[in-house]
Amino acid sequence: MDPVRRRRRTRLWSGAVTAALALSLTAVGQASAADVNNAKNAGFESGLSGWTCSANSGTTVSSPVHAGTAALKATPGGQDNARCSQTVAVTPNSTYTLSAWVQGGYAYLGATGTGTTDVSTWTPDSSSWKQLTTTFTTGASTSSVSVYLHGWYGQAAYLADDVSVYGPDGGGGGDPAPTVPAAPGGLAVSGTTSSSVSLAWNAVSGATGYNVYRNGTKVTAVSGTSATVTGLAASTAYSFQVTATNAAGESAKSAAVTGTTTSSGNPGGGGTLPKHAVTGYWQNFNNGATVQKISDVPAQYDIIAVAFADATTTPGAVSFTLDSAGLGGYTADQFKADIKAKQAAGKKVIVSVGGQNGTVSVSDPTSAANFANSVYSVMQTYGFDGVDIDLENGINPTYMTQALRSLAAKAGPSLIITMAPQTIDMQSTSAGYFQTALNIKDILTVVNMQYYNSGSMLGCDGKVYSQGTVDFLTALACIQLEGGLAPSQVGLGLPASTRGAGSGYVSPTVVNNALDCLTKLTNCGSFKPSRTYPDLRGAMTWSTNWDAAAGNAWSNAVGPHVHALP
Repeated sequence: MDPVRRRRRTRLWSGAVTAALALSLTAVGQASAADVNNAKNAGFESGLSGWTCSANSGTTVSSPVHAGTAALKATPGGQDNARCSQTVAVTPNSTYTLSAWVQGGYAYLGATGTGTTDVSTWTPDSSSWKQLTTTFTTGASTSSVSVYLHGWYGQAAYLADDVSVYGPDGGGGGDPAPTVPAAPGGLAVSGTTSSSVSLAWNAVSGATGYNVYRNGTKVTAVSGTSATVTGLAASTAYSFQVTATNAAGESAKSAAVTGTTTSSGNPGGGGTLPKHAVTGYWQNFNNGATVQKISDVPAQYDIIAVAFADATTTPGAVSFTLDSAGLGGYTADQFKADIKAKQAAGKKVIVSVGGQNGTVSVSDPTSAANFANSVYSVMQTYGFDGVDIDLENGINPTYMTQALRSLAAKAGPSLIITMAPQTIDMQSTSAGYFQTALNIKDILTVVNMQYYNSGSMLGCDGKVYSQGTVDFLTALACIQLEGGLAPSQVGLGLPASTRGAGSGYVSPTVVNNALDCLTKLTNCGSFKPSRTYPDLRGAMTWSTNWDAAAGNAWSNAVGPHVHALP
């Protein structure tokens, strides 16, 4: 494997994929009452009847399921992407809504043979059920289409359930039209900040979405079983209810719960940090970048994230071992002493969990407890100030929130918590990473999203921006800044050199221009934020080692600029 990419996942998003992503993020209207689900065996309750899976890649499982008693599980292998398809009868010149619930590895949903424009949508790894939705229009002579699901080569198995092709009855039979779902149960408050309340509830069979009500007024609609309501007043109690929806209508409201926002003040934890800070990842391995000791990291870095803690055989637990051999004989005692010296100089040194190869799964109460206990143990052993969450294989917001709150209870208010999500993970507040960040806003230090290895993405204005530009940085940061995070909890993550990532490197000048645009509305590109964010935390880079290999050009230029921000 290319040593540059050994630890940071390289994901190149083509223009076609970006278009599909844009489509998947666009609200799609519900079908009319006269429409039916034209798919057969849509919930896989009759095994694979009606479905054909390539290379015998598909089977049905009884757990996990989205609804009913069965779901599809399909596993890519070799040159096969685990494509499972069905021919669906449709009527000409008609519009259909295609959707499915998916979980696990990469999952794609699409339709071919439409007679007009074939469509598809997709999602990367997901640790919880997520709904994919798109629409297509049939041609003048189209009487059937092929709908399909598939995974991606070399990726984990995907799960699918409750496929629907809603529209005019094609005459080929299908599953019965849906009935109005039951009211959701289990509604509970999962987190609060001074301006938001996070909620979670149980899934409802047959539901395709949920409406959230605050004090009797609908405030948001989501496809999953959690939501964060923002824009609230501090120290105020609110009543919340949830309904379930599908093409047949909306359920009765759930039982009400009360959520009370915290008092106002600067959110986040982490003890003493500069108002504007620079984060750098330090590599506990040799992949061709400059090998460093912690003491070699330049003073421009305020937070040093040691990469990486690794998963153990205990679910959710992690461990850390210094790669002394790969680092030229750097001993654990020297490492600990260097950490103390950095801390004495006012710096924070934390341990990062994940990276490209990180497979830590926190998906239930037991693994959440294991995660908190093991991270705290690593912190005590080496003297780390906190933890960085850099999980690139999906995140469960319910249990990661539980884990981080448990860790905070052990470590106290000085705990540093940072995150390094990929761009796709922060496109919507309903995404697991974004949900987790909002859930722990009161103890979260900073989210340094990775603005690299991503291709084109949507900005907060709904336009598509290409990586490598000021607009890509500012328009995507805007999603986080307007989505509930405090400006002090938002940082810009970039490669330190062209060798530090597969794509997305920009010169330090572009980074500095983006920082100026967000904090002062100067040096902007075509996108200009509606307001300034003078409390923006700063910037992050992968990595201090690649920075050193390039003569510390990144930290020498970006560091002083960050520290001079208003």
